[in-house]
Amino acid sequence: MPATADLWRRDAAELAALIRTRQVSAREAVQAVLGRMDAVNPAINAVVRPLHREALAAADAADAAQARGEALGVLHGVPVTTKVNTDQAGLPTDNGVVAYKDVIAAEDNPVIAHLRRAGAIVVGRTNTPAYSMRWFTANDLHGRTLNPWDARLTPGGSSGGAAAAVAAGIGPIGHGNDIGGSIRYPAYCCGVAGLKPTHGRVPAWNPTAPGPRPIASQLMSVNGPLARRVRDLRLALEAMAGAHPLDPRSLDMPLRHPAPGRPPRVALVAHWPGAAVHPAVAAGLRAAGAALAAAGYVVEEIDPPDLADAAALWMQIAMPDLMTGLAPLAEANGDAGIKRSMELWRAINPPPDPARALAGLARRELILQKWQVFLQDRPLVLMPISAALPYPQDHDLRDAETAARMTVEQGPMLALAVLGLPCVAVPAGLHEGVPLGVQIVAGRFREDLALDAAEVVEAALGLDTPIDPRGAP
Repeated sequence: MPATADLWRRDAAELAALIRTRQVSAREAVQAVLGRMDAVNPAINAVVRPLHREALAAADAADAAQARGEALGVLHGVPVTTKVNTDQAGLPTDNGVVAYKDVIAAEDNPVIAHLRRAGAIVVGRTNTPAYSMRWFTANDLHGRTLNPWDARLTPGGSSGGAAAAVAAGIGPIGHGNDIGGSIRYPAYCCGVAGLKPTHGRVPAWNPTAPGPRPIASQLMSVNGPLARRVRDLRLALEAMAGAHPLDPRSLDMPLRHPAPGRPPRVALVAHWPGAAVHPAVAAGLRAAGAALAAAGYVVEEIDPPDLADAAALWMQIAMPDLMTGLAPLAEANGDAGIKRSMELWRAINPPPDPARALAGLARRELILQKWQVFLQDRPLVLMPISAALPYPQDHDLRDAETAARMTVEQGPMLALAVLGLPCVAVPAGLHEGVPLGVQIVAGRFREDLALDAAEVVEAALGLDTPIDPRGAP
């Protein structure tokens, strides 16, 4: 295959190598992805602000820098997308809200600055639900994003635009963020890989923010990549990671550490407390466990400590922030989706109680302590991303009973957000045309171990993406 053929199909590692060795130019790579965007984005509405002019200008600048012999970053010339809830200089940070469509960022969020420093070229901005607080991606400002595998199903949220774009070939890497599954769930729904890094690994701060981040965001929100291939998650993490003065929680930490004793041990969790795990989800988990065992890992079915308690802490810690901070904003500026979501969250949770929230924060440390001890003997945990298959669009807006059941089914994502541990979401085959996936959890700053295991699962069970959008069967 000629080096320039179907460049939009190539993964980031391959594109970066082709550009570095001058087999293709950054402009050619960017033009190919922009052409793919023009061809398929109207069918899925993943990229809500295409950046053709800006991207081509950046590609030309990248090619000129390479011609001058300048040092090249790990993503030099590679097309990526960024999410509309994250500041990018000169563009709106609208967060899917009509009232914020003219909030223009004067400077980049540190995670965007790090991507650009690594040579990545932003080709477009991707969709999110209003206020980025649903597992679905639709809003009154930009409309609904569709899942490329099946338009009837959610592409996930809140980084649903990023995942749908990556799955459909609109760039090999998408930027996302995750406070309760917003990287991992879209990766699951769209059949791609996603990395929720360790809390503090990747810096983030929106200079457009009117004030400090809520406590729940400070403790649980992280930025990270989505990609079609696990090896591209490695490259993207290398680009995104590192301390930045605007984010006091961010740290400089090595991306690789000494390997644990061999053979590596994996705890397999094929169930979830309080929820009936769909048989296909359980089968995907056991297939992933079998792939790891065949590769030399020691896999045993055993639960880490306090799974259900960790998941329940998400609402206990976050609800006071949501109800006192976000709810008034959503009522004033939000669309029907976020207003209905807030109504149902209020119905299924006790009223905000500062004492209860403080007790939850204290309990969080004790559970994390138990996990760290557990991970000394079993450095990896293989878990569901969700107990359920990807939901139909707007499933969360039905009624309080459905909202409560979903909160339990999505508990595996909530628990790991509370604990701040790194997780890799990786595809694990298909069930009746719908993607399956698993998440692999490691100890703090051991993304390397989770990525190594995810590559084994990907080799055995990964999906052939990018795909052409398939609509509804």
